[in-house]
Amino acid sequence: MRSATVPFGWIIGCPLLGFVSDRLGRRKPVIVGGAVVLLACLAWILYGPSGVFPPYVLGLVAGLACGRGDAALHVIKEANPPEMSGTSTGVVNFLNFTFSALLGPVFGGLLAAVSGRRRRWRSNNYQTAFQPLLCGVGLAIVLTP
Repeated sequence: MRSATVPFGWIIGCPLLGFVSDRLGRRKPVIVGGAVVLLACLAWILYGPSGVFPPYVLGLVAGLACGRGDAALHVIKEANPPEMSGTSTGVVNFLNFTFSALLGPVFGGLLAAVSGRRRRWRSNNYQTAFQPLLCGVGLAIVLTP
């Protein structure tokens, strides 16, 4: 249920956070703010007590926070000459989809490894396997230009 609601958050978050960044005239606060909210959602999903929020709420909020990723497309277009905007946007999309495709199986393999290849996973298996994801979001916050 939680994973299924993340794309609905994107549908709302991408145009909403794009509008907010346009109104502010700045991209960094939106990118960092979205990443902080995403980090909090992921940390709650992995380590927070279950049953406090319905599963779809955290998925929807995480998706909303991921909408800040579109601001990175604006940053890359603004940082390059206009005649290179198509190329720069294409490179960002290529990196995004490449890492998404490659890291899914990595996390799946890590989850299988920490669970001892059992079919029934425990919450501590997810916590161990997805710890690098939390670190990656934290690193993204630090590296935001």
